[in-house]
Amino acid sequence: MDIVYIRDLRIETTIGIYAWEQQIRHLVRLDLEMGTDIRPGAESDSIDDVLNYKAVSKRIIDIVENNDLALVEALAERIARTIMDEFPVPWLRLTLGKVGAGRGSREVGVTIERGKRD
Repeated sequence: MDIVYIRDLRIETTIGIYAWEQQIRHLVRLDLEMGTDIRPGAESDSIDDVLNYKAVSKRIIDIVENNDLALVEALAERIARTIMDEFPVPWLRLTLGKVGAGRGSREVGVTIERGKRD
């Protein structure tokens, strides 16, 4: 299995468990690794034969910008489920961090892994 990745995708959204957090925009940062087979695209040199990371990024941006969830855990799960449902991705690892949310830390968040890896 090959891996296509997106690193350090930064998106502003409303997220948090407190009422005041729902009133402001927060920066979230994502790293995503997706299992795929790049050989068809490597052979054809055609975007139609590969996992299109631009399309994946645009879908993630849409999900995050229109977020209605409070927890980063729930948002990470929604992103993972959507990517696996809408793209040919049998396995992924997603790290989602909320920048500046933890006192004294740069970011806090979760890393999840879903699907089967060869």
